Amino acid sequence: MWLRTGGAAARHAAISEGPRRRGPNEGPSGSPEGVCEERVTVSESTSISSGIAGRYAAAVFELAKEDGRISGLESDVDAIDAGLTASADLRDLIASPILSRDEQEGAIAAVASAMGLSETFQNLLRLMARKRRLFVLHSLVRVLREAIAEEKGEVTAEVRAAAPLSEAQSARLVRALGKFAGRDVRINMTVDESLIGGLVVQVGSKMIDTTVRAKLDAMKNIMKEVG
Repeated sequence: MWLRTGGAAARHAAISEGPRRRGPNEGPSGSPEGVCEERVTVSESTSISSGIAGRYAAAVFELAKEDGRISGLESDVDAIDAGLTASADLRDLIASPILSRDEQEGAIAAVASAMGLSETFQNLLRLMARKRRLFVLHSLVRVLREAIAEEKGEVTAEVRAAAPLSEAQSARLVRALGKFAGRDVRINMTVDESLIGGLVVQVGSKMIDTTVRAKLDAMKNIMKEVG
């Protein structure tokens, strides 16, 4: 199945190999009969995950750009990101070592349809399920956010906070980070209850840590130098 129908999608044949054909010894569930199917899990290294996610992201981003659908792709990314944040079942689905390829593909197709994702993004998720690559979905979201932000002349700030920010707080943070970065800023917020107050913000290669823990660590280092 192509990411979309039509000749232009043929350039992405490297990752879109069409409907998977069962081997002669493969059972109807998608697993070889009598053979334990090789699984790829979230324990794969970050570099490998990023590389895989990057290839899928590049293909779907190029299609969206050609079609003038960057805003639609951004909506798809927002929807799947929100789903991953809110649903433990979805997170379990993409990491499951138990479900067969067919079962995982059917489940992610149902989720994508219920979310109202574009046909192209639904096809992408189904393809990733067939290839046993859904485990890189978190990385895919991150890579696509970066590509979309760059296309729009924005920069994405990864923000971790001990508690959710209010709309007013988020707006003030966006303005402050915009002045800091010299560009429009979009924040990607994550709640991290292990933090003790404050925020951890990463904009590109720059890190800003205003948490109480960071201040305590700094004080400890000063005391060590003094002592």
